[in-house]
This record gives sequence, C-alpha cells and structure tokens, in this order.
Amino acid sequence: MADQRVLITGAAGVVGTLMRPRLRRDGRVLRLLDVTAQPPAAGDEAVELVTASVTDGDAMAKACEGVDALIHLGGHSRENTWGATLDVNINGTQIVLDAARSAGIKRVILASSNHSAGFRTVDEAGEHGLPADSTPRPDTYYGVSKAAIEALGSLYHSRFGMDVIVIRIGSCFETPHKLGVRGLTTWLSPDDGARLFEACLSHPSPGYRLIWGVSDNTRRIYSLAEAEALGYRSLDNAEKYAEELTAPASPAPDAKYVGGPFCSAPLGSPNPL
Repeated sequence: MADQRVLITGAAGVVGTLMRPRLRRDGRVLRLLDVTAQPPAAGDEAVELVTASVTDGDAMAKACEGVDALIHLGGHSRENTWGATLDVNINGTQIVLDAARSAGIKRVILASSNHSAGFRTVDEAGEHGLPADSTPRPDTYYGVSKAAIEALGSLYHSRFGMDVIVIRIGSCFETPHKLGVRGLTTWLSPDDGARLFEACLSHPSPGYRLIWGVSDNTRRIYSLAEAEALGYRSLDNAEKYAEELTAPASPAPDAKYVGGPFCSAPLGSPNPL
C-alpha cells in the first residue's frame, strides 16, 4: 500500500510532464489526470492515469478518492476567450476544490502565475523582491483567472481548514530560452520546481500561503522569502544561459511590467506567449 497518493491535474501539460519523473518517491503513487491521453507507466513507475476534465464534477470526485494531497495544474495555460477561461480555469478550479473538500484532502497546491500580478511594475520589487502576497493586478483574462484561483484557495482554507498553498509560477521550462531575455528573470527550473512542490507537500501545517515559484535567478525580481519559509531552496540560476539570449536593442514598452508581453497582447485571443 502506498504511503502517499498525490493527485496531479493537468498532468499532461508542460509543468505536469516535467514534474512526473521528478516527483517519483518510494511509497508514493502519482494519480495523473488530464483531458489528454498520457504515456503509460514506464518500468516500475507508480502512477495511476485518469483521462478526465477538471470541469467534470463526478470524474473529479472519483479522482479524489483515497488521495492525500492535490497539485492542481489543470486549465488553460495562456490567454483564451473569456468563456473558455471562466469555464475551465475558474469554474474548473472550484469543482476541483470542492471534490477535494468532499474527499477529505487536507493539502492542496494550486498553480497561479506571475500574470495574476502582471500589471505590477518591475521597479516595485525593491531590495528583497516583489512580495508574494502582492495584491493582484492581472494582465489578461488568464491573469484574472489566476487571481480568482488564489481567492478560491483562500476561501477553501478559511471555510474548511484545508492547507492551501498557491504558487505564482514565473515560467517553468527545461531552459529559459522560450521567453528570451525575460526568462532570465522568471525561470523556474524543472528541478527547482520539484524542490518547491516537495516543500509544499511536506511542510507540517502551512495554512494558506501565497508564494512565488521561481529559481534564485541573478535577475530575479520576486521575493523567495515566502517559499523559503516552507523549506524551499533553489539550486539553479537562469544566468548560466545569459550569453545565449540577446536583449532587444530597444526594450518593449511593456518590459516595465511583471507580465511583460502579456500586458499588450490582445484580450481573449489565444496566443503563443
């Protein structure tokens, strides 16, 4: 019998795929849920695969059975129409949280984003970085949905006593190249991402916490104090890629904002940012 069963929604997405091998532990079963079919277990990999949507209440109730902790990554990961964003990111998160509450899951980790505070300016960071609990200044419908997720997490903690940790993720990819020079600020390395999730899973009684999810990058503008209070220690730094990334001759007008190009992208229009 497993000592711990962790449900991960959105497990076939970018972050979920990166975390799947990194969150393997003896005595732990990963229950991986996504609307997309996923690769079968490899070798002795202890996984349970579930194909379902976070908007399906019955499926989520079943997926939460026998689960000790939940990592909610499911949802649209970039700008989309208001209807799609509302349905999947906001309503879907409420469905997930309610299923977790009904199943008695006490530890929930919710994936938010830097875009919930995207219209905060870089110069607000100060000496110690932008505080993780800075009030929302969303830059898109996507950012609004992440601000709503943060509020839902707070509600379910306050109402039902669930330990809820919300991570405002910068950008979690194998390398920061996808975002260009901006990635040198926002990058959360996959290995640091796993360290962060492990800290969130293992802290004895976090209550409700709002933290940044980034590596300790030389150009970091985000405070790591809140994540470090949970036991997180970053071992990676995006600066090692700096020579491979060329800054534009003239910084874009939206470079002054935390959300970068999201702050000028068309609202409601799916884009590749």
